[in-house]
Amino acid sequence: MKTKIISSYSNIIKKIEMGKDLPLLLMRIVLAYGFWGPAMMKWNNIDGIIEWFDSMGMPMPALNAYLSASTEMAGVILLTLGLCTRLISIPLMIVMLVAIFTVHYSNGFEAGNNGFEIPLYYLLMLLSLTIYGAGKFSIDNIIKRATKG
Repeated sequence: MKTKIISSYSNIIKKIEMGKDLPLLLMRIVLAYGFWGPAMMKWNNIDGIIEWFDSMGMPMPALNAYLSASTEMAGVILLTLGLCTRLISIPLMIVMLVAIFTVHYSNGFEAGNNGFEIPLYYLLMLLSLTIYGAGKFSIDNIIKRATKG
């Protein structure tokens, strides 16, 4: 009886593990979509973003506005393709940390109050992609397979 339960459990786990790359794909798509709006908002009003960054006392507001807008847009493209996923996740995590500590933290946790909840979720998803990579459904995987032999 005990071995039958263990065997059944093992079979269930094996079936579940067959879909292990799907969450990585879905995280990349959700993140890319999530960065699209802020990236476009920044690019459509870069002068306003520079002024806003300056009003918050951010050093080199013009440089930081262009860097954050460029990083977010690169994230949209690269995460969607699953290309250089680990590399783009690192600067995107920095953008999220800056957003949390300069804009959202003082509003508390809840997203409904413009808190740090959503940027924190993005940060955790990006950390997962940094550690696990883009998964099977990605250009990163195609490159990996092509260069293995």
